[in-house]
Amino acid sequence: MGDSTTGPPTPEPPDSTRLRDLRLAAETEARTHTLLIRTVRSGGILSALMRPAFLVKTPKGYGILTTTGRKTGKPRPKCVRVIRRGDRAYLVQLLPPHVAMQRPGARTGWLLNILANPNIRIRLSDGTFDGVAREITHSTELVIARTILCETVVPLDYGECAIHRRGRPTRAKIQHLHRYWFDTGHPIVIELATH
Repeated sequence: MGDSTTGPPTPEPPDSTRLRDLRLAAETEARTHTLLIRTVRSGGILSALMRPAFLVKTPKGYGILTTTGRKTGKPRPKCVRVIRRGDRAYLVQLLPPHVAMQRPGARTGWLLNILANPNIRIRLSDGTFDGVAREITHSTELVIARTILCETVVPLDYGECAIHRRGRPTRAKIQHLHRYWFDTGHPIVIELATH
């Protein structure tokens, strides 16, 4: 008879397995990324730089998401890539690989704001809408959202790809980048209010 410390290994909790997988995916992806976006803060700076142009003309496939600050109660705008299909809009809270290697599964401020108060406003190329946002967890809805977000390529995606990945942007690189973000990020759906 063996002692109580021998026997089958204890399986890792599902959360730790997912975090390990996210970290490994980020390490692999980091080799293809530029050094421009290496922190959550640098993503915030990029968003702030894009906002004035998005206010003049919001490009197709992108928008300005406004959440309510969970601590301040003030409006918090953020430029995001968002794809609308009917009365739903899909986006993903992503982390650059250099951040995900350190903090896999981390949630950024705007996602924490949504979790605290899901009522949002979003400015898209075809108008401004109120809506209710939530993280997608159901497997069927995840497949739908992944297809919409990862297969759709709009003109500004080429510039986004050039900022994040080394080399010339191509449709295949853009779709790979979007699949990486979706698979390692936090997919969100917004139910848009129709007036």
